[in-house]
Amino acid sequence: MPTVGCVNGIAEKLVAKLKAELSLTSHLSSLTSHIDNIYAWHHNYGCSQLSEDHENTRKVLRDICLHPNAGAVLVLSLGCENNQPEDFMAMLGDYDKDRIKLLVTQRVDDEIEAGMQMLRGLYNIASQDKRTEVPVSKLRVGLKCGGSDGFSGITANPLVGEFSDWLVAQGGTSVLTEVPEMFGAETILMNRCTSKELFDQTVAMVNNFKNYFLSHGEPVGENPSPGNKAGGISTLEDKALGCTQKCGKAPVNGVMAYGDRLQNPGLNLLSAPGNDLVASTALAACGCHLVLFTTGRGTPFGTFVPTMKIATNPDLASRKLNWIDFSAGQLLEGRTMQEIVSEFIDKVLAVASGEPAKES
Repeated sequence: MPTVGCVNGIAEKLVAKLKAELSLTSHLSSLTSHIDNIYAWHHNYGCSQLSEDHENTRKVLRDICLHPNAGAVLVLSLGCENNQPEDFMAMLGDYDKDRIKLLVTQRVDDEIEAGMQMLRGLYNIASQDKRTEVPVSKLRVGLKCGGSDGFSGITANPLVGEFSDWLVAQGGTSVLTEVPEMFGAETILMNRCTSKELFDQTVAMVNNFKNYFLSHGEPVGENPSPGNKAGGISTLEDKALGCTQKCGKAPVNGVMAYGDRLQNPGLNLLSAPGNDLVASTALAACGCHLVLFTTGRGTPFGTFVPTMKIATNPDLASRKLNWIDFSAGQLLEGRTMQEIVSEFIDKVLAVASGEPAKES
């Protein structure tokens, strides 16, 4: 995890070098049996940012380091960036110092050799982990849509809403975001808040986003993208009514600011924009183990947790086999919601248990 974009290249080189070393010594047998993969989560931030912008970057990077999907983490710093390494590590709180290590590249002669020594140790610890069964109440799932079409609010979003209600009923957690895509249907969510405090937080979350647009001279009702409109969504209200269906009918049990980490089980609302990359990353950063991403136009994007694509229509599902993980378009071909929900639950739980969402 680079603390600043300046060391992205070093991070990528370390990942490639470790993978090559493991392949030579074990033919990746250890990697595939205990560790799903090794990643460098590169980004362009960590310096030349101010106030809230800078703090948001630090919070998301912190959340990635502490994410439950991470077996071990090397925090890779340059040393002179605004996101100062010692201050950043202090943000992690009482973390496991055997599983999270810091390397400041300006302070060592050979950052590749120093990094490899630390990575070998981290890998040896993480490779001893074993999968153990836990109740579904431990599962945290993010809810997202992108590249929507006229079927989004009829097939895929209601399907995900059914799953969200099922998960919440088991004691699990789902998280809805994309605040600008709630505009026009926000009262549906407000009326489901379990307390006045949560109601007030939801109102503030929505109004703060609207005020942000207005303060920059931008309209609040121009959210549907060209692809949305081409797919059959004509207004922001169309988009919002589809967006809110992803969280089913469960009561709202938590409201989070951008970069916050999950505290409450049940349905949570998260403040983040409609942008696919930012919203999906915010869902993962808050602690979701995977993201359910409905789409009618298709998208290859995946964030740093498994990002399952659910097609709204059968044409997309049949054309983009390398993108789509599940087709809600079956609802347009005569199958019932009850039949599909059962299959969808099995699919999500399989991915949560370690099965790839899509075989490469």
